[in-house]
Amino acid sequence: MSFPLLTATAALPAIGAIATAAVPAARRTAAKWLALLFSLATLVLAIVVLVRFDPDGDRYQLTESHAWIADFGVRYELGVDGIAVALIALTALLIPFIVLAGWHDADPSPSSQLRSSRGGPKETGSELSSIAEGRWRPTQGFFALILAVEAMVILSFEATDVFLFYIFFEAMLIPLYFLIGGFGDRAHEHGEEKAATQRSYAAVKFLLYNLAGGLIMLAAVIGLYVVAGNFSLTEIAEARASGELTMATSTERWLFLGFFFAFAVKAPLWPLHTWLPNAMQESTAPVAVLITAVVDKVGTFAMLRFCLQLFPEASKWATPVVLVLAVVSIIYGALLAVGQRDIKRLIAYASISHFGFIIMGIFAMTSQGQSGATLYMVNHGISTAVLMLIAGFLISRRGSRLIADYGGVQKVAPVLAGTFLIGGLATLSLPGLAPFVSEFLVLVGTFTRYPVIGIIATFGIVLAALYTLVLYQRTMTGPVKPEVAAMPDLKVREIAVVAPLVVLLVFLGVYPKPVTDVVNPAVKQTMSDVEKKDPRPEVEAAK
Repeated sequence: MSFPLLTATAALPAIGAIATAAVPAARRTAAKWLALLFSLATLVLAIVVLVRFDPDGDRYQLTESHAWIADFGVRYELGVDGIAVALIALTALLIPFIVLAGWHDADPSPSSQLRSSRGGPKETGSELSSIAEGRWRPTQGFFALILAVEAMVILSFEATDVFLFYIFFEAMLIPLYFLIGGFGDRAHEHGEEKAATQRSYAAVKFLLYNLAGGLIMLAAVIGLYVVAGNFSLTEIAEARASGELTMATSTERWLFLGFFFAFAVKAPLWPLHTWLPNAMQESTAPVAVLITAVVDKVGTFAMLRFCLQLFPEASKWATPVVLVLAVVSIIYGALLAVGQRDIKRLIAYASISHFGFIIMGIFAMTSQGQSGATLYMVNHGISTAVLMLIAGFLISRRGSRLIADYGGVQKVAPVLAGTFLIGGLATLSLPGLAPFVSEFLVLVGTFTRYPVIGIIATFGIVLAALYTLVLYQRTMTGPVKPEVAAMPDLKVREIAVVAPLVVLLVFLGVYPKPVTDVVNPAVKQTMSDVEKKDPRPEVEAAK
């Protein structure tokens, strides 16, 4: 193609971020509409990418390659396979809903408006100190940072140059740090001063964990260059497949561990997960969705693209340990979700459990497992977005994240309660909703090669039903608490946010073929990279 479609898909939200940030301080509404417009335009380009992509064609399509840092073999190389296309579409789909859901999340707080009316500092004054104190909430900055994250995530999915991928893999931490620390959740039981301290703690913890993983990966990236002489994923993989490039066993394993550690932090995988509950708890609901439904998918995607393709023998060597860690994540995350008092922390631990399923499917080394894991990435993004955004609408009405502060909501806000139930049922993988298909494929794919691991992981489903139904029962059923008696139901804007996602949950739950048709050829090629074939069934089919 003469038109750089992949570059345009990533550049458009980046341009939108700059344009949104440049909107005058007094024009907050204009900034919101501009951000929404750019996110919708990016969705249109993502749909064009999806339409132009041929699942039965070359492995990497719509490719772009330009010299960048020639002395070090770094090129601006982009290309997408079926897995990348599905995740780009997911990212571009969710961002407009994130923008719309966070429409008022960065508006000035009542305290800042009161100060302005008394002649105190206005929105354009003392920005840095006001952000640190949690009082000033610059609307332009909030939406600009969301678009910046979108641009970096899409480029991470598109990059086929390892160094280029690394740059955006790390760069996305900067806007996320400010989204967590500067635009935290206003619902806090300990007051604004304590809330600002906890937001700062969550943001710093997020940054340190991911920077540590990134620094280890940087050493592995440099080591890969020393061994291979370039950073091109396609050239290195082809050279390895043809025998032109060989790695010592110990070298390959060390390089694999360097890459995998960074991806496991981002995913997140137990025991590297502890930053996620804090980050999601202290973020606004749209930012929490951005983290777990969009950004964390970069980690699991990179395991498929880089770990398995660049280091196939080391991937097979590490499989038993990774599967054990994945099962621990499934059970541990689900058990901690059962005991949570905070709604957002419960959803965070549920996501840790779900990422365990995704990683288990990847390293089961079966086509069903990897196809299910890829489908799980898409379906988890949609289901978590529904549940977390509805939880955010609920929390904004009551002003509390504590489960004990709710009760009887379904009697005063039935639409809110109904959509919350659908999101919860999708989280526990109810048949007929999208996550069921992906979770079933992951378990089947794992059981055929590792039956003990598959059986243990099944207990995560039982625990998911427990924490989801208990959450719904304690918040939505029972007597109406006085504090929620006047709670309004979902507004038009809020219904516009969740209704399309609910429809998509049902559609992909009964007809996942549009996604599987795109990802299955890429999964087959990944299986070929690691030289694995599906186990033959113990009982032969009747002839």
